[in-house]
Amino acid sequence: MTGARAHDLILLAEPAMLLTGTEPDWVSRSLAAAPWVVVRRATAPPGLLAVGVRGAARHERHAAHIPQQAAARLVRPEDLRTGDGTGTGVGTDTGGAERTAALKTLCEVRPVLEDTACLWGPVGSVGFEKATGRPATTPTSDLDLVIRTETLPTARWASGIHSRLSRFPARVDCQIETPAGAVALAELAAGPPRLVLRTSSGPRLLTHDAVNALAAAQACHWSHRDALGVRERP
Repeated sequence: MTGARAHDLILLAEPAMLLTGTEPDWVSRSLAAAPWVVVRRATAPPGLLAVGVRGAARHERHAAHIPQQAAARLVRPEDLRTGDGTGTGVGTDTGGAERTAALKTLCEVRPVLEDTACLWGPVGSVGFEKATGRPATTPTSDLDLVIRTETLPTARWASGIHSRLSRFPARVDCQIETPAGAVALAELAAGPPRLVLRTSSGPRLLTHDAVNALAAAQACHWSHRDALGVRERP
């Protein structure tokens, strides 16, 4: 599995490989219905991926590790950005693009985010539903999004996007994902002197410039590893 990142969704080749007998009962039922897991923002031993299993209830989340070869397919948020789910052709119709406010909002935010020229896509319940074809959103679901950037945009840029994303039927919760980690769009838009950067080793409080320096260093590290043929990314 090449370059899996936080929020990517993975279709398991053998769901039973994840089961150890110590997990809650709902985990096996969930995997039987939809053998998909989401890549977590966490460190993992060499050759393994940190993933999470999503259950039917909001509190049903299970952390696990899988061998990289257990992944039959990887779907990124940016593959699912079209409102009708045709980003990659994965999944099936779950009742129309407007089944819930969150799905309707995915259709409506597309022009705003396409204007940024950045990679972006849905995560959370909307992303899971689009990838798996199984209903996961509810009438009260937020639309969770990620915007992929190599460096952290300015507060002014973030403020403009945040303002435009505040006008839709469902609440939009967006993160800016850099090679160093993620920053909440709303926080970046507010322009504080320091930002909470979510990393695989935990949150860090850094200045805007420090986040960009770390992102540049991480991107360089990835390029060096790829040149050496080391494919997994932290």
